[in-house]
Amino acid sequence: MRHGKRGRHLNRNAAHRRSLFRNLSRALITHEKIVTTLPKAKELRPFVEKLITLAKRAHAAVAAAAGKGEAEEKKAKLVALHCRRQAMAELGPTHGTAIWDKKEELVEDPLSTKKSADTVLKKLFRELGPRFADRPGGYTRILKQHYRRLGDGGTTAVVELLKKGEKKVQTKVRQPVAPAPAPIAPAPVTTAPATGETPAAN
Repeated sequence: MRHGKRGRHLNRNAAHRRSLFRNLSRALITHEKIVTTLPKAKELRPFVEKLITLAKRAHAAVAAAAGKGEAEEKKAKLVALHCRRQAMAELGPTHGTAIWDKKEELVEDPLSTKKSADTVLKKLFRELGPRFADRPGGYTRILKQHYRRLGDGGTTAVVELLKKGEKKVQTKVRQPVAPAPAPIAPAPVTTAPATGETPAAN
């Protein structure tokens, strides 16, 4: 019995499945749009959205403590560091996960004085956290594709991150909720006067 075991196994053991989600998350953060099978896309969504929520929490803590004194800023930096370490634990080793542009050139870290490449973790906390700071969840979009994957015929889907300020388009318009029906007044009960006479039989 599978009591309390949520999610799809994807025909993998726990370690293999975790590595799969780490690789897909790194690719999605790097390119912001990937193509994979539909079951993998649906399982990837909560994994990567929790990472973006950590980046949001770090950004919100630092932004709230700005200009409130050195002690508050130090506390905010500790909160941001904790969120960063939690994301590192979920993403796994990020060494060698540099970000490449479309011309196959390394994207350099703009905040570093050394010649270092921008990594997935840096992009997550410097770009994606501030981008979704005002959005209460739902940072990704899954679009089913009409054609199937060559080889095994698996259903494919596009997973992409939303742009800044973008809203999801709803295909079905939600109908307004109907008002509650008015309570029906009970019919008045009429009673015959008590005369002591028995009704006549027909």
